[in-house]
Amino acid sequence: MTALEIIRHKRDGLAHSAAELEFLARGAATGSIPDYQLAAWLMAVRLRGMDETETHALTMAMAHSGRMLDLSSIPGTKVDKHSTGGVGDKATLVVAPMVAAAGIPVAKLSGRALGHSGGTLDKLEAIPGLRVDLTVDAFVSQVRRIGIAIAGQTADLAPADKTLYALRDTTATVDSVPLIASSVMSKKLAAGADAIVLDVKTGRGAFIDTQAEGEALARLLVAIGARAGRQTVAYVTDMSQPLGRAVGNALEIAEAIETLRGGGPADLRQLSLRLGAEMLRLAGAGDDLAANETRLAEGLRDGQALRKFGELIEAQGGDPRVGDDPGRLPRAPVQRAVSAPRDGVVSAIDALEIGLVSKALGAGRDRKEDPIDVSVGIVLHRKVGDAVRAGEALATVHAARADQFDALRGRVAAAFQIGRDAQPLPLILRRIAQG
Repeated sequence: MTALEIIRHKRDGLAHSAAELEFLARGAATGSIPDYQLAAWLMAVRLRGMDETETHALTMAMAHSGRMLDLSSIPGTKVDKHSTGGVGDKATLVVAPMVAAAGIPVAKLSGRALGHSGGTLDKLEAIPGLRVDLTVDAFVSQVRRIGIAIAGQTADLAPADKTLYALRDTTATVDSVPLIASSVMSKKLAAGADAIVLDVKTGRGAFIDTQAEGEALARLLVAIGARAGRQTVAYVTDMSQPLGRAVGNALEIAEAIETLRGGGPADLRQLSLRLGAEMLRLAGAGDDLAANETRLAEGLRDGQALRKFGELIEAQGGDPRVGDDPGRLPRAPVQRAVSAPRDGVVSAIDALEIGLVSKALGAGRDRKEDPIDVSVGIVLHRKVGDAVRAGEALATVHAARADQFDALRGRVAAAFQIGRDAQPLPLILRRIAQG
């Protein structure tokens, strides 16, 4: 068996055997298959697809390509949460400490920026001193000690996925449903959680365009979880406009802190409470999602969730004072508004374009080794359904240089459609569970 044969099989539209996928995952993990062959295979999958049996086999092969984390020493049901990625999606930064503050252990492995979507690890690294590269033993020990850890994949945890994940970002294969599903679930299974809550984004700012495709991916993710013996629930949520108002690493940390204080944008708060309530349900805290949301909201009001975030920051070497003073976060030197050209109501915001402009400012990467400027990004002042008058700010661009703003301001303005009327979009579209 060779990598060339496997590439040819998928190029010609044939189904992979489990043995082929195990060979490929092993080659990705060990480096015995070079990047250029892996990239060719990724494109073949993007164009030809994989069925559920292939996707499950790839998921298991990637999960077992390294160490499988054992969280049994941590008391209670461990529930993980994952988003397929979108523009301004900082929900993990709210959900994880909120749920941990409610007494449910959260052991969260996260990723970096992928395509136009930001990465939780890059956002956390905007906090001065914070480390996301924890050893497995340190990761488990931290969850046992304070109830929460958010870290990146270690070299020995799903290493095949780590290689393929980075290559997908640079080969225009991010939006492949089987590649998304296998990447998400291999990390979740290797990370050892007992139950998994998934947020499947769909719309212009997501990697999945339509609700129907989002539901198909959600069903696939839930099916993989069920076959692996994990309780799994997926929500399909709208990403046709950015989530919240902040897009960019330090800016999103500041917005997450605002939400943990009990404020924040209504859509971010709504989504965080629902996903957190589902995590509580899977952990055995009660089946009434509304009651679980009320419990979590109380943790926001009384400061428990924010204090837990501070514990997380301090445990991972960051400056916990940012919770009280977000001004300690990195700030872009150029901050200029983009104004509305006329009176009206915001009828649409092109989330993809906002994400791409943020990436062009330096908040994302084109190559896996590229650095990120954590200070730059965009803050929206209007969302869909909001009224605006000519000359009022639609958004503020946070840039490293004035020439960046000058070059990109037109794209930001064009991302906003202004009409006579509009209704806010529904955020939560569908819940998909086992059975």
